[in-house]
Amino acid sequence: MTTINLRKGNTRLPPEVNRVLYVRNLPFNISSEEMYDIFGKYGAIRQIRIGTNKDTRGTAFVVYEDIYDAKTAVDHLSGFNVANRYLIVLYYQQAKMSKKFDQKKKEEEIAKMQEKYGVSTKDK
Repeated sequence: MTTINLRKGNTRLPPEVNRVLYVRNLPFNISSEEMYDIFGKYGAIRQIRIGTNKDTRGTAFVVYEDIYDAKTAVDHLSGFNVANRYLIVLYYQQAKMSKKFDQKKKEEEIAKMQEKYGVSTKDK
């Protein structure tokens, strides 16, 4: 019911608010049905993607149909306890994610170059 009130009022949302949520600190064995149960309470969900490989385990993306449903979910689920783990629910921000990826890629390139030319950064 609170979402209906938000829509009727001419409220401005912060610029970082969007329909895609990035969820961290999930239990590794959480199922997609459990994710739909937890996040579906706050509105219609378009898609949920749960991380499965070593780097992405414990994370997920949740895409809502409506931006106000996503805002309500972030407000209510940040810090929510699931299997003795407190969820971290954030709005997905492409710029921040690509910066992390670029940084990791650059570090890998530097490591390859150091290995290729026999340079070590460790103190002897």
